[in-house]
Amino acid sequence: MSSRVLLNLVHPVLEKSWANQAMLEAVKDLDFVKVNDLYEEYPDFFIDVRREQRLLLEHSLIIFQHPFYWYSSPSLMKEWQDQVLAEGFAYGEGGYQLADRYWLNAVTAGASEDSYASHGFNKFSTEELLRPFEQTANFCGMTFVKPFIMYQSETIGHSAVEKEAQRYRQYIESLVHRLDIAKAASGGAEPVEEA
Repeated sequence: MSSRVLLNLVHPVLEKSWANQAMLEAVKDLDFVKVNDLYEEYPDFFIDVRREQRLLLEHSLIIFQHPFYWYSSPSLMKEWQDQVLAEGFAYGEGGYQLADRYWLNAVTAGASEDSYASHGFNKFSTEELLRPFEQTANFCGMTFVKPFIMYQSETIGHSAVEKEAQRYRQYIESLVHRLDIAKAASGGAEPVEEA
C-alpha cells in the first residue's frame, strides 16, 4: 500500500481513555501509518507550524482521532487548525497545497448513536455536528471522508471496545486500499467515501 496516513492523535488525557488507547493500538503497527500525538508534541500549545505542514504534505490521508468534546474536539485541535491551516498554505494565494488529500475524523462519543438524532438527547447527528470539520476540509481543497465514530465509548465493555478498534483498523485499511486503486486508475486522487 503506497498511500501514507498521518494519524493526528488529539487527546489531552489519553491514559484515561481506554477507547482511544485501543483504537491507537489497533492501527499504530500498520506500516503506512505515522502517529503524531499532538498533546505529547505540544503540551504548551506552541505548535511547530512548519513541522506540521511538512507532515501534511508527506501524507495522503489525514486522520484526526479525538474525543467528542462539547460536540467538537479538544482545544489543541482548534489551535492546530488556526496555526497550521494558514493562508498561503491551506488556502488563498499560493495556498491549496492540501488539495487531493483526504480528511477523516475518528471520534469517540460517550453517548449512544440514538442520542445523536433530531429526536434524541443531542438533537443532531454526529455527521451534522462534524460539519465545521467537513467545511474546513472543503475550504482547503481536501476531500472529507465518512467519519469513524465509536459510540458509548465510556460505557461499553472491553470486548466491545476491542471490536470497535478492529473496525477502525479495517476502515483505515479499506480507505488506503481504495485510495491506492483510485490513484492507479486515474493518475491522481479520486473521492473516496465522501461524507
